[in-house]
Amino acid sequence: MEHFRDEVPGSSGDLLRRVEGRIGRITLNRPNALNALTPDMLRALSAALTEWADDDRVEAVLLDGAGDRGLCAGGDIRLIASMTAPDAARFWREEYATDLQSSRFPKPYVAIMDGITMGGGVGISAHGSVRVVTERSRVAMPEVRIGLAPDVGGSLLLAQAPGELGIHLGLTARTMTGPDAILCGFADHYVDSAQLDSLRAALVSSAEAPEAVVRSFANRPPEAPLGREREWIDACYSADSVPEILDRLASAGTGAAATARSDILAMSPTSVAVTLAAIRRAGALGSLELVLEQDLRVSTALFGRPDFAEGIRAQMIDKDRSPRWDPATIDAVRLHTVRSILGTDKPSIDRGISI
Repeated sequence: MEHFRDEVPGSSGDLLRRVEGRIGRITLNRPNALNALTPDMLRALSAALTEWADDDRVEAVLLDGAGDRGLCAGGDIRLIASMTAPDAARFWREEYATDLQSSRFPKPYVAIMDGITMGGGVGISAHGSVRVVTERSRVAMPEVRIGLAPDVGGSLLLAQAPGELGIHLGLTARTMTGPDAILCGFADHYVDSAQLDSLRAALVSSAEAPEAVVRSFANRPPEAPLGREREWIDACYSADSVPEILDRLASAGTGAAATARSDILAMSPTSVAVTLAAIRRAGALGSLELVLEQDLRVSTALFGRPDFAEGIRAQMIDKDRSPRWDPATIDAVRLHTVRSILGTDKPSIDRGISI
């Protein structure tokens, strides 16, 4: 059995890789930062996948996170906010390439999405072939809170969720439980967190196929809370534009719909409009590669707009949770702005954009 760390330039132990038995193990190792991703971590992850794809010793990859709080809270947003625009674009380009690499890995790619798994954490886990959640899982694409939009291919997963659940999740930044994540196509198997150590050991030592090992530990998930809300969600979010969605939520007559409306109104209006268009366009694009290309255009465009800096200030610096968005309302978001951010002038994206 071989245990070693990557010799990637600049690596500081924030990502650990080793071969245990037949498994290539990757552990995100920044527990005090909720395993938030840095450029060095992404490069080390990509290097491991490149090497192990052709390594006959490695039959599968197992991805998890150090500590007991979660797999990964996403990209290190404080670090990204301090970057120049070219450096931020480079970070996202490398991140999205690694997400695509994980989706194409030729062997089972087992991701344990225990605890918090958000943003970039979704990108390196939810495109894998064997995705595990637990009763502690909290899965989300919360980018509209800070003036960005769901990226890392998350808009494709949201587009492919049943009915209008993905639009609801993208616009409200709502967090999914483990059962919700399975319902929405972000995960496959539900395993009790108390069984994770045994699952890891079995993946290393068992002669069974890795997918069969995971299935042997999986339980039937409890009912997904989002499943009970499908009726009003599908009715409200099937509208053509954000203003119409807000009107339908106001008229739905349920407390949950009223809460969703309040949540959307608290988000960056530009991000909300872009998110609706991006998710619907991702569904039409269909391909993860094409959606990641869209994500790169959107992320780099939003990085340079005032709402990103304001979202970081309100959420992470002053922590007053009272961002002053520009523009301040969804009605002030213009069609040409959203088209410019998505990098297209095609009329096919006009559904879902406020004019």
